[in-house]
Amino acid sequence: MHISLFIILYNMQKIIMSLFVVILLTSCGGLEKKSSTQTVDVLRPSEVEVDTETTDSGETNFALEAWSDNWFAMYNNEELVVEDSVSITTEKSFNGETKKFTASYPLNLAFILKDYKEDDSGLEYIGKSKQQMWDGGFIMQITNIDTWDLVAVSDENMTCMVIHTAPLNKGCEKSNDSSTCGFESLEEPTGWKTTTFDDSSWIAATIHSESDVSPKGGYDKITWNSSAKLIWGPDLETNNTILCRISIEE
Repeated sequence: MHISLFIILYNMQKIIMSLFVVILLTSCGGLEKKSSTQTVDVLRPSEVEVDTETTDSGETNFALEAWSDNWFAMYNNEELVVEDSVSITTEKSFNGETKKFTASYPLNLAFILKDYKEDDSGLEYIGKSKQQMWDGGFIMQITNIDTWDLVAVSDENMTCMVIHTAPLNKGCEKSNDSSTCGFESLEEPTGWKTTTFDDSSWIAATIHSESDVSPKGGYDKITWNSSAKLIWGPDLETNNTILCRISIEE
C-alpha cells in the first residue's frame, strides 16, 4: 500500500514538472526559430552621411574619398568640388577627406596634387638639421551613392602632367646653399580642366607602393577598394606639383 502510494506520488511529481517546463517555454517564446530573412551589410563609403535630398533631373549623388600627401583639389567640369581642408603649409599635412557631391554624367575630373616645398628648391626645413626632400602620394575612390557602385579610382588610367620638379640636383638635399638645387616650373595649361582639352601628350599616373609612400594621417580610416592605387608622378621625391585628369562615363 505504501509502495503504491509512493509510485503514484512520484508519477504526479513528474507530470507537474513536465507541465512546468511547457509553461516556462511558452512564456519565453518557445524554442528559438531561424529567421526567414537575413540582414545583409552593404559596403558604403567611410563616414559618408547620406540624406534624402532630391537632385536635379539627370544628376547623381557621389561620394569622393581621398588621401593626399600633402594637398589636393578636385574639379568637375571646371567647378571646384573639394579642396583639402588642411593647409599645405601645415607640418605633416597629409590627411583623408570624404566629400559628397552631385553631378551629371559624364564626369570630367581634374586634380591638382601638391607635395609641400618651402621654395623652388623643392626642399623643406631649409637651414635646419632635418633639411630634406620629401615624397608625395595620392589615392582616391568615387562611389555612386544612389546605387553604391564604385565608379572611379586613382590608377594608371589617370593622365598627368608634372608642372613643378625640384631639386633637379638631388645632391643638394643637405647643402647649405639650396640655390644649387635647380628646378623646373611650368604654368598650368590653359583650359586643362575642360572636357575638350587635349591631354594626349600627358603621361599615365605612376603607381607607387604603400611601402614607398608610407601613407599615414587618415589613410587607415578609409576602407580602400583593392583597385584604388597610390599614384604620383614618376619621381616621388622631386615631382612637387602634378595635374591629373580622368573622365567617367555612365
